[in-house]
Order: sequence, then structure tokens, then C-alpha cells
Amino acid sequence: MAHIKHTTNKSMRRVLRREVPSTVGLLADEQDFAAMTGYRSFVFDDHAAYLLQVEDLLRSLAAQGVHTTVALFDPEEFLEFCESTGLDPDTPVSRTRFIAELAICGASVPYSGQPIDRLVPLLINEAVRQATWEYATLLLADLGNCAECGMDIGRESFDRASRLVLRLLEAAGSGTHHLVCSIPAEEARLLAVLHAERAGEQPVRPTESESAEFVTVLAAGLAMERPGGVVLRTTGPGEPDRLRGWRLNRGSLVALSAGEVFSAYCTDADTGDPVSPEPGVEYCPGFDVEDPEPHH
Repeated sequence: MAHIKHTTNKSMRRVLRREVPSTVGLLADEQDFAAMTGYRSFVFDDHAAYLLQVEDLLRSLAAQGVHTTVALFDPEEFLEFCESTGLDPDTPVSRTRFIAELAICGASVPYSGQPIDRLVPLLINEAVRQATWEYATLLLADLGNCAECGMDIGRESFDRASRLVLRLLEAAGSGTHHLVCSIPAEEARLLAVLHAERAGEQPVRPTESESAEFVTVLAAGLAMERPGGVVLRTTGPGEPDRLRGWRLNRGSLVALSAGEVFSAYCTDADTGDPVSPEPGVEYCPGFDVEDPEPHH
């Protein structure tokens, strides 16, 4: 009877385990990995072998039916976390506490069976995307209020960028839309990507998180009157891809002509040498999306 009860309890715990999500911290590059080898409690000494062990762990959790998120483990942020919380960084418990924090606010991606050599670039891209969004948000927050009207410049720029993006997607018509915004900044180039689908006359459907990030980056370029640009690629069944472009000029989004779009895509950005046109692509002029009223 006791054996049956023990077996039942074990089975119930297994069921509960499948309902408890898991987060795995990952040291994505060798430099970060090397920084952690200075701790005696960190038992790994080879990054390639470590990645294989992480992959085995992820597969094991997936086989148990556990939903797992992989979070980027940054040694510098880990040390700052330990200093602020009074934890000893050279313990597994401290690393576990830090990973729990990453599950809430760090860069992470869900594990769905990807091999480790695909998972690492996905995680790094997610970290870059999140850092870009945070940096652009700080830039907008630091702009303050307009000296003439008292309006919050960052908020007004964000609202205006939201309207511009919606007009871009609506005017592009039906199809799969891929928008890229590139803005030079003091520390690094801000780059944001937005995907959206539109079927016929149905409302355009951008991804909510991508939309917020894209709008924030565009708003930063508009508010600071930085040079930069937006490109739009539209794909539809049975027709060539359509490429359009706009440049940022003194805080306004100015449509490029078809020739300017062709020149931008068919010129090597580093050398200035011509590049062969992409087959199956139509280079189209941009369209006007700006507000008719004045803006900051």
C-alpha cells in the first residue's frame, strides 16, 4: 500500500513539474564564458562543451513537457546584481537568483527544439533588439518639453511616428510588408524591423512588440532630426517584390524616387561600387505620408 502511495505521489510530482516553467541562462559567446570561469563554483572550462551540455539540458526539459525559456546571461550584469543584493557571486544559488530575474526582464527566447547553433544567434539578436529599444526610449525621454508650447517632445514624436508607420502600411496595400528603419546615433546605429500582413482591404496587422520598437526608433530619428532612412519591401503571391524608400531630412520623412531607390539598393554602401539589381524585384517610388500640419 505504501509503495502504491509513493508511486502515485511521484507521478503527481511529475505532472506538476510539466506545469512549472523553466528558465535556462546561456553564456552565448566565449568572452562572457571566459569571464565566468574565474569563479570556482563554475565547473565548465570549454565553451563548445558547455553549449552541448546546455543543448542536452534543453532537450531533456522539452522531453518532460516543460516549457523552457532561454535567457542571455551577462557576467557584468550578474556581478552588478550580486553587489546590489549582497549575494556572493561565486555560488550556484546566486546564479539561479540572477537567472530568475532574467526571466522577468532580460533578453530571452522560448525553446522549441532549435539546435544550439540556431538558438545562440536568435538570443543575441533579441538582446540587440531589446537594447536598441531601451536606448531609443531613453533618447526620447531626455528630450524634455518644447520651449515654445510646452509639449513633451518625445511623446509628440512617438505619436507622430505611429501615424507615419500606419500610413506607410496602409498605403502599401495588400501583401506581406517588411519595414526597416535605420538611424545613426552617437553610440551605435539604431536599427528596427517591422513585419505586417494585409489581406485585401482588411486592416493591417503588425506585430505589437515589433511595432512599438519600430515606432520608438523612428520617433528618435524624427525628434533629433538625424539623417537616416526607412525601406519597405512588399511581397505578394504571383507578383514581383516591390521596394520603396524614404529618407529622414530635418525631422521629416521624405519619399525617394524610383531612381533613388534603385541607386540605394544597387550601390555597395562601403565601396560605392554598383551592385547588380535583385531579380524579381520592382523598384518603386515612395509615397507622401507626412502630416500636413507643422511639427516639432
